[in-house]
Amino acid sequence: MHVPDGFLDAPTSAATGAVAVVCVGTALVKARRELDDRTAPMAGLVAAFVFAVQMLNFPVATGTSGHLLGGALAAVLVGPWTAVLCMSTVFIVQCLLFADGGITALGTNILLMGVTTVAVGWLLFVLLRALLPKRVSMVPLEAGIAAFLSVPAAAVLFVVLYALGGTADLPIRSLATAMVGVHTLIGVGEGVITFLAVGAIIAVRPDLVYGARPLLARRELEIRTGTPA
Repeated sequence: MHVPDGFLDAPTSAATGAVAVVCVGTALVKARRELDDRTAPMAGLVAAFVFAVQMLNFPVATGTSGHLLGGALAAVLVGPWTAVLCMSTVFIVQCLLFADGGITALGTNILLMGVTTVAVGWLLFVLLRALLPKRVSMVPLEAGIAAFLSVPAAAVLFVVLYALGGTADLPIRSLATAMVGVHTLIGVGEGVITFLAVGAIIAVRPDLVYGARPLLARRELEIRTGTPA
């Protein structure tokens, strides 16, 4: 989904860049509430993991491949604001050092693959965590479902942006069908990878998973409450 230079017109690219700057600036302030002695080291590991795994493509259809976006995964592991910073760092490095996505489209790519996947993934995860049984063992499943849905959500936003400022004469309905269809398949891979990654960490160090902390605190409270004086 990396958008190249010239795919969107200048006003649209400038607008998405401005929104991305605001989002990253807000994340720089808000992330201070999430970062602690566990989250800070994890943030670096998450950024490195997302960067590495994005280099690996998996087939999703004839002549089409996809890769992990990682926004929902990052949000569940280190918190949404820190995740925005992790994802933005990944896309900046990819753009400047590997020419993956255009420089003028950097803000667009951060907004689509960083901010959108993090926001949608985190909100869906929190909703599922509230609706499903309050067990730490459910966190990988909740994260996987949220990650799966976050990918087509980003594809829908891309279609909206293209409808507003696309530079090629493409039928929007056809573009929407192709983008959402392919990215739904990519979302399946995203969900599986997220489920496995979060599950592996939950199995050995659940305290390192930011999204599991409210459930861990609740479990500890119940244990202490049930202990006789």
